[in-house]
Amino acid sequence: MSSMNKTTIFSILLGATVIAVVTQAAKAQETPAEYQQVLKIVGKTGDYKSNVLKINVPRNDLHVKIAGYAVPTPFGFGGWFAMTKGDGGEEVMMGDLVLTQDEVNPVMSALLEHGLEVTALHNHFFWEDPRVFFMHIHGHGKAVDLANQIKPALDLIGQAKPSESGGHGASTAAKQGTLDTDRIAKIVGHAGEQNGPVYKITVGRDDLDVKEMGAAINARMGLNTWAAFVGTNDDAAVAGDVAMLETEVTPTLKALRSHGLDVVAIHHHMTNSRPVIIFLHYWGRGPAEKLATGFKAGLDELGKGNK
Repeated sequence: MSSMNKTTIFSILLGATVIAVVTQAAKAQETPAEYQQVLKIVGKTGDYKSNVLKINVPRNDLHVKIAGYAVPTPFGFGGWFAMTKGDGGEEVMMGDLVLTQDEVNPVMSALLEHGLEVTALHNHFFWEDPRVFFMHIHGHGKAVDLANQIKPALDLIGQAKPSESGGHGASTAAKQGTLDTDRIAKIVGHAGEQNGPVYKITVGRDDLDVKEMGAAINARMGLNTWAAFVGTNDDAAVAGDVAMLETEVTPTLKALRSHGLDVVAIHHHMTNSRPVIIFLHYWGRGPAEKLATGFKAGLDELGKGNK
């Protein structure tokens, strides 16, 4: 056999080997059928790498300025969610959705109502217009089920109007008047303190033994839940903070949202404390009794495991 023929045969074999390797690699990265179905259900594109399906939810509909400086979507406004196999063959889903302030609570309710969890809500920027918030989500189950659970929330993104998400359109100052604070205290089950026009109820977490660097963390150190009321009996506003164990986050969110209170932040205050404490901030406006009842519903979710 001539040297040319040997070279030709070697080249053909080498080429075939390369093609086989490339083909095998392509198969290894091919999106599994169940994930292809997920993409079809949510109506979005995604990529499958390292055993993870990642679906991008970019906010191309937003034209964001930070301190008057226009920035593109990839600058930090690309939401996403991802799935990968967990124990028992079920999927673990996590994600970070980019939402305007008018979308936060409608999307949160859609997630909670369909069995998913909201694990964080926070801002990434100051001075941005429009205001943008980032909501972290979590779920586990079958891939197709998770796709159907998240789709109602995804369908709300880019659709909410200011008048549809709390009616906070026109700016109005809180009316000064007299609140029936005795009635509020009776509903909540705790008395508060009057500070000018504001009536504030503070409830500690005496059921928890929280320490940080050996120091006991109590209500006076910030381990507390509170509600501040202002306005009149018919037109009041409430704002506050709820201190929760990790297992209490979702039940408390459901309680507040089911009573029409808006959640505006979920985060931690302490990084070295045990057990881990999560805090949420909320806001609401309406009749004082309704607001007090909503706060009481959230309060009732605390400490159940210790009673």
